[in-house]
This record gives sequence, C-alpha cells and structure tokens, in this order.
Amino acid sequence: MSHKPVALITGASYGVGAQTAIDFSNLGFDVVLTARTLDNLDAIKSALLSKHVSPLCLTLNLEDQHSIDNLTHDIDQHFHRLDVLVNNAGANVRELAIDVTEDQWDSVFNTNLKGTFFLTQAVAKYMIDKKIHGNIVNVASVHGLQGALERSTYGISKAGLIQMTKMLAIEWAQHSIRVNAVAPGRLMTDSPSRSKTSNNAEYMKAMLAKIPLHRLATVEEVSAAIVFLASASAASITGQTMVLDGGLTVS
Repeated sequence: MSHKPVALITGASYGVGAQTAIDFSNLGFDVVLTARTLDNLDAIKSALLSKHVSPLCLTLNLEDQHSIDNLTHDIDQHFHRLDVLVNNAGANVRELAIDVTEDQWDSVFNTNLKGTFFLTQAVAKYMIDKKIHGNIVNVASVHGLQGALERSTYGISKAGLIQMTKMLAIEWAQHSIRVNAVAPGRLMTDSPSRSKTSNNAEYMKAMLAKIPLHRLATVEEVSAAIVFLASASAASITGQTMVLDGGLTVS
C-alpha cells in the first residue's frame, strides 16, 4: 500500500504528460502513467526508474468505456489511493470545418470530451468513496478560447472541456475535490507533428509576431502550472482555467 500521494497522468508518453510525471515524482508522488500502447511509455518509465521511481504503467483508450472502467480498479489494487488526475491525453485533426468527416469528429470528441468526462467521473467516484480531497487538472487549449483555421473540431472539444471544468468544480466542491484546467498556446516541443512548421523560419516568425511576449511556452512551464493547481498553494482555486499563451488571447 502506498503511503505517498498518487497522481494519474493520461497521455504520459511524451511532452507535457511526461514532464508532469517527472515533476510529480520529484515532489514525492507515486505516479500512474497511461497511453494507448504500453511501449509508448518506455522512455518516460526508464527516466523515472533512473530516479528510483517505479511508475505504474497502464493502457488507456479513452474511446473505450471498458478501458476506462478498469483503470481505477487497477490503480486501487496497486496503490490503494489516488489523489490527482491530470487529463492530458487528447486527439486532434487538422482540417477545414467544411471538410471534417463524422469519423474525425467522433474520434476527437470521444477522446477529448466523452472519454475524458467518463474517466473523470470514475476517478471522482473513487475519491468520494475513499473520502480523498482530490485534485483534477484538465489540459485544454487556447483553441478552446478563440477561433483558428483548421482547428474547429479540436477547438470545440476543448471549449467543452473548459466548460466541463466549471461544471464539475461546482458539483464536487462539497466533496473537497477541486477541478481546474490549463490552456496552453503552441508549445516549444520537439514533437514530430511540429517538425515541419518548427523548421519553417517564416512561419515561426509570423506566429511569434502575434504573441505579445514573442515566445512560446515550454512543457516545463505547463507542467509547473498543473502541479501548482493540484497543490495546497491553490487550495482556494477551483473551476478556473489558467492560460499560458504569452498574451495571445488578450491581444
């Protein structure tokens, strides 16, 4: 049985999810990491093991309710508690709204909203049953706050996630469960999906010109915001979305 607090991070194989796992482990948490395929967690698992942290790695497909239903049971069997949920896993499709297919829509919404809602519901039920004063942090996006080309499906789903944050915060405050979100803009990452635009100097110059601070946020900064929102220092914060976009959405 774990005597440490336990944090569950979905979509933990790279980027914000992996960094968040490292940061929680540095604070003395046991960590549960999920991905659609266990092999995708090998790198972050090795990094944590090198720091003498043994993560629990589980498969999770947010489009599969059975996968969601098994998760809290597996965590309880291993750690017997769960204190923090970070909903980081998500899906995206880059397509003009007029060309979006039903299958694309369903894939994005089943992951970003439906699956995330029912996972969060399952975790909240567990926390309430165990009388745990828990924290839930959703990873949204500035695309849920403002319009953008070729991001309609993703942006609408993230807007829903931001509203979900508010609704659940109100309902679960009575159980001392806080629910917040972070909304990053474009991040400074080495993600393969970003390589084409990251290596395009003119594209990057035009993007940075739109951002008042003329810089992109880092995964470390987003992770720090997540950890803060889940900490005792944020004990009076719930239902809020912290935006990390260099001033883009207020410019």
